[in-house]
Amino acid sequence: MAEVVLFHSALGLRPGVAAAADRLREAGHTVHTPDYYDGEVFDDLDEGLRKRDELGYAEIARRAKEAVAELPAGLVFAGFSLGVVPAELLAAGRPGALGAVLMHAAVPVEGFSEFGVERWPAGVPAQVHYAAEDPWVEVPEVTSLRDAVRQAGARFEAHTYPGSGHLFTDPDLPEYDSSSSNLMWRRVLEFLSRTDA
Repeated sequence: MAEVVLFHSALGLRPGVAAAADRLREAGHTVHTPDYYDGEVFDDLDEGLRKRDELGYAEIARRAKEAVAELPAGLVFAGFSLGVVPAELLAAGRPGALGAVLMHAAVPVEGFSEFGVERWPAGVPAQVHYAAEDPWVEVPEVTSLRDAVRQAGARFEAHTYPGSGHLFTDPDLPEYDSSSSNLMWRRVLEFLSRTDA
């Protein structure tokens, strides 16, 4: 079974993140859910984004690295929306990473140059999930990441889902889509089964 680090969105470590972690645990995986928001949880996106901006990406990255410092190599890094940033950064920059599961966002590798990451690591697969009309996801960014992952000789998957709901996997949010969510989790579990340590 895989060992997964699951990073929350700009809304914080909501019950939906805990439920996602439990779903993966029920399938036999070990899951860690770091909280880089000081325990704060938001229902309002603007408030969550204010918290993100208050911390800044450099501090979020520092907290994410600190959260996994004592964990072994051989991890899969996953994230929801804002959580894609630390998930991708660690998948690309931490030796021994086994994969990245990126939900509701994707960042081109060039976006991590300030953190010392210049290219995607050889052989580390990535899987991306997003709603086809999500205004927060830019397809060229997904394409750029795809090219970087494939140039590194790794498998890349991008899955799109109907509609425009951003966090469509969180059952407590209005954009929740049970059909798309269930399909996404089936694909995530398949990905994890292939990247099993």
